[in-house]
Amino acid sequence: DALTSFLLGAHARGHRAVLVVTGKGSRGGTGIIRASVAEWVAQPPLRAIVAGVSPAHRRHGGEGAVYVTLRR
Repeated sequence: DALTSFLLGAHARGHRAVLVVTGKGSRGGTGIIRASVAEWVAQPPLRAIVAGVSPAHRRHGGEGAVYVTLRR
């Protein structure tokens, strides 16, 4: 619910991309939240506003964050 609210709000404000900090997980692996982001944005209502998800650059959080590109 928090991700949906955040992304819908960012889209409404006209943002084209956002950084979503997911954390690395308790064991330094992929993390459950990071692994689920792609699945969550593929479901309604986010499917209509999300163009893609990609790994964040190291200086932006690396394995603990993703970029979400939003549609116009």
